[in-house]
Amino acid sequence: MQLRYPGFLDKAVTLSYDDGVIFDGKLIDIMTKYGLKGTFNLNSGHMGNAAWRRLSKEDALKLYPGTGNEIAVHGVQHLSLCDYSDDLVIREVMRDRENLEELFGTVIRGMAYANGSCDDRVAKLVGKCGIVYSRTVVSTEKFDLPKNWLLMPATCHHNNPRLTELCEEFLAIDSSVGYISTRKPKLFYLWGHSYEFNDNDNWCVIEDFAKRMGGKNNIWYATNMEIREYVNAYNSLICSADGSIVKNPTAFELFFVDGEENTRYRLAPGETVKL
Repeated sequence: MQLRYPGFLDKAVTLSYDDGVIFDGKLIDIMTKYGLKGTFNLNSGHMGNAAWRRLSKEDALKLYPGTGNEIAVHGVQHLSLCDYSDDLVIREVMRDRENLEELFGTVIRGMAYANGSCDDRVAKLVGKCGIVYSRTVVSTEKFDLPKNWLLMPATCHHNNPRLTELCEEFLAIDSSVGYISTRKPKLFYLWGHSYEFNDNDNWCVIEDFAKRMGGKNNIWYATNMEIREYVNAYNSLICSADGSIVKNPTAFELFFVDGEENTRYRLAPGETVKL
């Protein structure tokens, strides 16, 4: 069995942008134009900080809701968590989560590590705060789903000199061929800060990426959390002892393929199917 994204798609694209700065509006306009989706990681303690070009609470409320994008934790004060004790790490994460949940009126369980500061200790503490994924600043230049969602790497930063090459490599993948073990779903995960486009005068980078990667009928465009929840639901499938019967105990409609012939299966919530 191999997971497939909704609609039997085998590729997904998601973005992750940090700090909640005033340039996020222009980035969202570009993302919306080309059908991209992603996650914006905010520091609630710095909202309205003009010197740091942070959006105010009022402007954030006007900008993000209704765009289809996700809001996630980035630490209330943008602290490098590895430098702090357990109780301060928990306080930094929980205060940001509580503030953002109150502001946006939604449950927030995603995160990106401020300054990329993370290790196994910090990841375990973050998980205790109800966070189910947290992005690092590690770039793999690959398209694999994360093995550890609390130490989640990206494909690359948007300033990666191989960005265009990686896009073309991703678009060329055909998961319908080869052995079943190699037909794994792919994920292109891009991250950065929208102020970089302003400061480097290179909005053309994200415009080109969006134009190149957006609008494809064989790609699932999703937020970080949408991908995390879908993969988690797939991993919750229950199989019979001999592997011939599969039950979907989740609230998600799930898609997968099986066998060398890529036989397709679509399981409604609660449905059981014989392979």
